[in-house]
Amino acid sequence: MRGEEQFFFRLLYYLVSFLILLGATVRSTISFIERLLISFFKFLLEKNYLVGKRIIAIKCKWSSFHMRDFLLGAVVTLVFLSLLGTYNLIKNLPSPENIGKINYPVSTEIFDRNGQILYEIFNNQRRRPVKLASLPKEVIRATLAIEDRNFYKHDGISITDGILRAIKDMSKTHHLQGGSTITQQLVKLALLSPERTIERKIKEIILALWAERLYTKNQILEMYLNQAPYGGASYGIEEAAENYFGKKAKDLNLEESAFLAGLPQAPTFYSPYSNPQLAIRRRNEVLKAMYREKYISRPSYQKAIRKKLTVFPPRNLIRAPHFVFDVKKKLEQKYGIRKVEEGGLKVTTTLDLRIQKEAEKILREELAKIKNLNVTNGAILVTRPATGEILSMVGSVDYFATPSGAFNVTTASRQPGSSIKPLMYSLALTKNYTAATVINDAPIVFRIRGSKPYRPVNYDNRFHGNVPLRYALANSYNVPAVKVFSHIGVAAFINHARKMGITTWTQPKRYGLSLTLGGAEVKMTDMATAYGVFANMGNRVDLNEILKISDYRGKSFKISKPVKKKVLDQGVAFIISDILADSTARRWAFGNHSDLEIPGYKVAVKTGTTNDKRDNWTIGYTPDFLVAVWVGNNNNSPMNKYLTSGVTGASPIWHRLMLFLLKNYSHQKNWFKKPKNVVSKRCYFGRREYFISGTEKKVSCHQPLFNISPTPTLVLQ
Repeated sequence: MRGEEQFFFRLLYYLVSFLILLGATVRSTISFIERLLISFFKFLLEKNYLVGKRIIAIKCKWSSFHMRDFLLGAVVTLVFLSLLGTYNLIKNLPSPENIGKINYPVSTEIFDRNGQILYEIFNNQRRRPVKLASLPKEVIRATLAIEDRNFYKHDGISITDGILRAIKDMSKTHHLQGGSTITQQLVKLALLSPERTIERKIKEIILALWAERLYTKNQILEMYLNQAPYGGASYGIEEAAENYFGKKAKDLNLEESAFLAGLPQAPTFYSPYSNPQLAIRRRNEVLKAMYREKYISRPSYQKAIRKKLTVFPPRNLIRAPHFVFDVKKKLEQKYGIRKVEEGGLKVTTTLDLRIQKEAEKILREELAKIKNLNVTNGAILVTRPATGEILSMVGSVDYFATPSGAFNVTTASRQPGSSIKPLMYSLALTKNYTAATVINDAPIVFRIRGSKPYRPVNYDNRFHGNVPLRYALANSYNVPAVKVFSHIGVAAFINHARKMGITTWTQPKRYGLSLTLGGAEVKMTDMATAYGVFANMGNRVDLNEILKISDYRGKSFKISKPVKKKVLDQGVAFIISDILADSTARRWAFGNHSDLEIPGYKVAVKTGTTNDKRDNWTIGYTPDFLVAVWVGNNNNSPMNKYLTSGVTGASPIWHRLMLFLLKNYSHQKNWFKKPKNVVSKRCYFGRREYFISGTEKKVSCHQPLFNISPTPTLVLQ
C-alpha cells in the first residue's frame, strides 16, 4: 500500500473513532451504538435474513441492495473495529482538571562553543494570573478575532473554521496543520506533548470537548490568556503587558492589545526585537480581523494601523543577542516553538564569546571615532570558511540602545557596492579572461532600449587607460568592471552568484549593468558564504550556528554536518584570492600601508561603498578566518561624503579584528597552495602572473599600460 493510501486509511480510522466519542460521555456512546444495533437487526428481520436464532434464507440478490443498506453495514463494521483503537487512544488521556497543574516547562540553554552561557529561554516563567473581568474589552476582542472568532458558539472544536481547513492542509502535506480553537490551544499548552501527529490532534479534540463540559467559556478564555506564551519569559497576558509596555494588562490600549493578541502563534517570528516589521504587520492583521468582526469601526482601524509600535527593551540578560535570536528562530523552525521554549534543550553553538566581545568592543570604539561623519551603526560577521561556523555575529552597535538596535544587519539586505566585483571577475576567469587581460578604462555610454543611457564612472572620477584585470579588480575601477560584465551577461552572473551563495537576487529582469557595481541588495551572511568559496578553493560551505543539541535528559539530537559543494574551479579561486591579497596592485587607489594590509600576514580583502554613501563594506579572509564588516545607518540615510573606502568606515574595524584573530587564533602564517592547474608567467612590470593552465598563451604581456590617453567614448546600442 502506498504512503498516500496508508495516510488516508489512518485518517479514516481516527475519524470513525472520533465519531464514537463525539458525545463525550459513556452514556451517549452506548446509546448511539444501541440505536444503531436495533436498526440493524430490524433491517435484517424485515428482509427475512433472520428467523429465530439462525439464518435460513437469503431472498434478496446483490442487485437488490440499496446503497443505504450497504453504508449502514459498513458503519457498523467500522464501529466495532474502531473500539479497540479507541480504547488505546483514550486510556492514557490526561484530565482537563489538570490544566495549569502539569507540563511545567524546562528552560532551554544556549551556550557558546566553549560552554559559556549565552541565553536561557524561559528559565523562570514569569506569570501573574489575572481575572478575565479585569481585562479591557480590546484584549478579549483582539484575541477572539485572530484566534477563534466563533469561540462562544462552538463546543470546543470548530468544523468550519478549524477541522475542515486542517484536513485540507493535511491532505497536501501529510502533516498536521492548524485548525485549533482557543479551547484546543489551551489543552495543548497545558496537557499534551508538542509533537504534530494525527493521534495528538485527536486527543486534543477529545480533551477540548471534555474541557467544555467542565468549564464555562469565560473560565476557558481566562485560563488561555493566563497561560499563552507571548515571547521570552512572558507567559500570560499580564506578564506580556509588563514586559513589552511596562503596564498592567488592564491598562492596555487598542494597538497594544492587538499586538499582544498576535504573538502566541509565533512569539519569536513576530518579536518586535528581532523582526520589528513583521511585528507591525502582525498587529495590523489583528486589527483588520477586529474590524472584519465589527469589534472596531473603520476610522478606529485606520487610525490604529498608522500608529508606531514602541516597546520596552528586553529585560533578560543575554550575550550576543542578534546571534542568539537567530539561533532561536532556526530551532523553532525545526523543532517547534513549544519544544524550544519548554523542552529543556542544551544547545552548543559555534560562537566564540571571546571573539564576540572583542568584535563588539572594536565596533563601538571605531564608530565613536567617525560619529562626525554621520555613521551611527555597524555590523560584523566572523566565520570559519572551512566549516561555515559563525564565530561572531554583531548585528548592530548596541542591541539595547533603541528598538532599532535589535535589527540584525548581518541578515538584512543592503547594497554591497564594489565588494560584489570579485564574484563577477571569478566568472570572467572561466570565460577566456585572465588576470593579465587588458581592459581599456575609458569613457563609455551604454544605450539600452527602454532605459536611460548608462555612463559608468570610477570612484576617483578619472580614467586610467589600458589596465590589466588584476589591477582593475585590486583598485576597484568601475568602468573596466562594467565592460567585462557587459560581455558576460546579467543572467549568467546571477546564476553564478546564486551557486556561490547569493539568495536575494530573485527577479533577474530587474537588474542591469549596475549589478556588478553593487546595484542589487545582498545579505552579509550570503556574502560570507560567497567569499568563503574563494577561501575554500572553490567549495561552497553554507553557514551554520549549531554544534550539538541535547535535552535535559541527555538525549542527543542529530545535527546536519556542513556539506562541501564544488561551485568554482580551484585555480580561479586561487587567482582571485591572490589578486585580493596584492597590496602592490591596489596601491593606485588605496596607497601604501592602508588598513587593508595586516603586517606580517597575507590576507585577501575587498572594500565596497555605494555611490550615495549609504553602505560601506570591507570583507577579507585567510584560509582560517573570514571577517565581513558593514557601517552605515539603519534608516538608510547617506553618510558624510568624505567617508572614503579603505581609509575610514569599515576598513579600520576590519583591520583591528582580523589582526586580533590572526595573532590569537592562528598558529602559523597560513596561505593557499597553488593548485596544479595554475601556472605562472612573467608579465607586466617584470612580475609573474598566475594563469589557468593553457590560458597563458592567449595573453601578450608587452603592450603599453597606464599613463596613456583613454580611447574616445564608445557607444553601445
